Order: sequence, then C-alpha cells, then structure tokens
Amino acid sequence: MQSNRKGYRGYVFSRSVDNHRVPQHIQNLVIRDYAVRRKLHYLLSATEYAMPGCYLILEQVLEELSTLEGVILYSMFMLPPEADERNRIYRRLLEAGGGLHAAVEGFVLTEEADIERWENVLRTAHICRDLNYQEIERWLT
Repeated sequence: MQSNRKGYRGYVFSRSVDNHRVPQHIQNLVIRDYAVRRKLHYLLSATEYAMPGCYLILEQVLEELSTLEGVILYSMFMLPPEADERNRIYRRLLEAGGGLHAAVEGFVLTEEADIERWENVLRTAHICRDLNYQEIERWLT
C-alpha cells in the first residue's frame, strides 16, 4: 500500500527566534540541509506572520497533516511558549502519524516518549532566561 503523504513541510519565522533574528533564507538553508542529511523529502517552507504570538500559518500546516509526513521547524524554540499549546501541537502530529523535527537542535518527535525530551529542553531554557546572572553565579559557587 502506497502512502499519499508527500514529504515534510518546512516552517520558518519572519520574527525573531528565541530573541535572535535569523533571516528566512538562512532558516530555509538549515532546514534543507537537515532534510538532505536525514534523507527526508523536503517541501517548501511555510512562513509565519511577523505578529508576536501568531501561529496562524503553523495551524494551516497542521491542517495539511493528512498529506504530509510531518513538519521540520527551523528551531524547537519557534513553538508557542505555553506548554498546553505545545502539547496540543504534539498530539495533533502524533495522532496524524506525522513527525516533528527541529533542524537546529536535531530533535525528532515521532512518539509519545519524545515529548518529555522536548519539554525538558524548552522548560529548562525558559527557567534559564528568567534567572539573572547573579543568581546563576551564586548557584555555580
């Protein structure tokens, strides 16, 4: 039986990613290189709108899941900051039998057990951003 799924849709931002501005063409190069190295069929990327907190294009990509093998994000830090929103995205992908890749981090989410790894990294990064340098210095001494 042949699958009607045609590949992995890239997903890039037109706003900063984790407080870093990365031009879209660089994001696309990273995704394309990642796909080649992993032997994934890469489809052109969808570009999210620049408005803060907007995930309308990501929602449109998720609507395509019946025809996609999955999504390749430039970075896992492009996901919504709210854990429940991220969990909803993970569940939609898993229920559709798709995979979620984060090109910069080299992470893959294809099963339930992968969610904990992704969330541990995202939560730890959030905690570290909230700490100030004096607190970090105190922890290290």
